[in-house]
Amino acid sequence: MSRRRLVWTGLVAALIVAALLVRVWPPAHRWVFGPGAATNHVVVSGNIEAHQSVLSFTNVQAPITELPFDEGKAVTAGAVLARVDSRVYQQQLAIDEASLEAAARQVAVATSNLAASRSTVASDRLDFAEKQRDLQRNAGQLEAGAISRQTYDLSKTAAGQSGAVLARDEALVKVAANNIALAQANLKTAQAKVALDRVTLSFTTLRAPFSGVLAVRQAELGELAGPGVAIFTLDDLDHVWLRAYINEQDLGSIRLGEAASVTTDTYPGHVYHGRIGFIASQAEFTPKTVETHAERVTLVYRIRIDIDNPAHALLPGMPADASIALLPPEK
Repeated sequence: MSRRRLVWTGLVAALIVAALLVRVWPPAHRWVFGPGAATNHVVVSGNIEAHQSVLSFTNVQAPITELPFDEGKAVTAGAVLARVDSRVYQQQLAIDEASLEAAARQVAVATSNLAASRSTVASDRLDFAEKQRDLQRNAGQLEAGAISRQTYDLSKTAAGQSGAVLARDEALVKVAANNIALAQANLKTAQAKVALDRVTLSFTTLRAPFSGVLAVRQAELGELAGPGVAIFTLDDLDHVWLRAYINEQDLGSIRLGEAASVTTDTYPGHVYHGRIGFIASQAEFTPKTVETHAERVTLVYRIRIDIDNPAHALLPGMPADASIALLPPEK
């Protein structure tokens, strides 16, 4: 009786070993079941992702005065999402605009001074030329004995004084020109301040950078908003993708731009059309949270499947599967 039981135990063990061998060793599987149909598709799994932007105010700090939208609302690009108290920034703009006006007037005054200095120099040159002629004429008359030495000396002094006045006024022309350059530099500085004030004032209004859905609202009316303080999280649901991983043995049989059929458990029977938009150039270890329908391998390649999502049915974090046709490997 014990020998029969031993024989049966051996037979059961042999059957188990044979079943395992057929399961894990392809030649044995083909010998038992015959050649199977070639696999022409690979199915990958992953999660839906979308561009998410955490929106906050830039370079301003003030209480929030307006929050027109709640979570879940769809907004278009440029829509006003929030405003803060802008009175301080408006007052700063008014002060700098007044400074800009004063700087513009300084340029006008400096320009007028330059014109006046040039007119004075022109008059000085005429006077100096006249004094030079008088000096030359008196020099001839002095030689002829027609005038006294004193008269000649007086004309010589007058010519020297006229020349000195001309030199002084020519220097003042250069000063006036430099004053214009300084006034123009001050004007540019004032203009830059006003431009910066207007940019800063525009930062008191938070606008949507793209069309999407407000996933998270992280602020309330009256709260103090500042640079880097999150107000909203905005999701771009028009352009979503599936992050998945493909085994190394299938990598040579897929292509960038290749079509993929995406399905989810949330909407059974509905197929979304996607395209392979990215294939990683380097392998990585299989993430623990991601499985492929094929046997797991140590190294996989990350791929991104871009999906058309006009109805916003696919949401970030939603698990999904994608079926991709295996093409002949490129040589």
